[in-house]
Amino acid sequence: MDPSFSAARAVLLAAAILGCAAASAQTYPVKPIRAVVPFGAGGPADIYARYLGQQMQGVLGQPFVVENRPGAGSIIGTDIVAKSPADGYTLLVMSNTHTVNESLIAKKPFALMKDFVPVAPINYSDLLLVVHPSLPVKSVKELVALAKAKPRGLNYASSGSGTPYHMAGELFKALAGVDIVHIPHKGSGEARTSTMSGQTELMLDAITTMAPIARAGKVRALGTSGLKRSTVMPEVPTIAEAGVKGYETTIWLGIMAPTGTPKPVIDRLNAEITKVVNRADVRKIWGEQGAQPLTMSVAEFERYLHADIAKWAKVVKISGARADQ
Repeated sequence: MDPSFSAARAVLLAAAILGCAAASAQTYPVKPIRAVVPFGAGGPADIYARYLGQQMQGVLGQPFVVENRPGAGSIIGTDIVAKSPADGYTLLVMSNTHTVNESLIAKKPFALMKDFVPVAPINYSDLLLVVHPSLPVKSVKELVALAKAKPRGLNYASSGSGTPYHMAGELFKALAGVDIVHIPHKGSGEARTSTMSGQTELMLDAITTMAPIARAGKVRALGTSGLKRSTVMPEVPTIAEAGVKGYETTIWLGIMAPTGTPKPVIDRLNAEITKVVNRADVRKIWGEQGAQPLTMSVAEFERYLHADIAKWAKVVKISGARADQ
C-alpha cells in the first residue's frame, strides 16, 4: 500500500473522529441527564444539585434528573456513576467527602482521579459548630474545657465516615487537643436530628442548613469554620477566633463525569454550569443561605481536586481518623 495513501487515510479518520466529537457537543444533550447524589436527601449536595438541575434544565432543554443514592460514605452512589456509560448523561454530584476518601478508605471499587474527570465546581460554605441546648457550654472555650474534663464523655454527630462533618470534627479534636467520640449516621438529616434531640451533644454542620435551626433555638451555635465570620451569622465567632488556633474548613460541591466522557461535552457542561453559578440572582440567593459560588475551568478544577486530596491526606494522618470510627 502506498505510504502516502495510508497517511492521508489516517488524517481523514482523525478528522472524522474530531468532527463527530464536535457534532456530539453541538447536539448534546438529546435525552435527560442523570445527576447522582451519593448522599441522603436534605443535605447541601442534594439541595444545591436540585437547584442547579432546575437551572440547567432551562439552559440545556432536557430534564436534569437528580437521583439520591446514599450509602457507605458516598461509595455506593459514586460507584454507580463510575460504572455508567461515559457519554455525558450520567454525572456525579461530589464533595470533599470524595477527596477525603482517597486517603481515608484504601479499598474502594474506584479511584477518583482515575475513574472520573472533573467537570465544574458548584459552591462552598462554612460549617457551624453547634451543641444541644442542654449542654452547659456557651462558647468554644467552655466546650473545650468540658471535653478535656470528660475525655470521651462527649459525642459528635456526622453524616458518615469520610464526610466533611466527620473530618471537621476530627480536625477540631486534633487542634483543640480533646477526645470526643464520633457517632456516624446514615445521612446529614439523621445526624441533625440526633443533635437536636440530644442523643449526640454536638455537630459541625453546613451553615446553609444549620443556621435556621440555630436561630430557632433548637441548638446553640458556638463557632463557624471559615477564616472570617459568616455574613449569615456574623454574631458567631470563627472557631479559630474563639480559641482553636489554625482551625479552618469548609464543605464544597462539584460535578464529575466518568472517564472517557467526550471533552467537548465536558467543556459544554463546564461553560453552562459556570454561567448559572455566575448569575447575579443565583449568587444573591446562595449568599443569603451562606453558600459562596465556585467557578473554575476544567483544568483549574482538576488542580483543585489534587490539592484537596493532598490536604485531607495530611489531616487524616494527623488526626488518626479511620473509616470505621
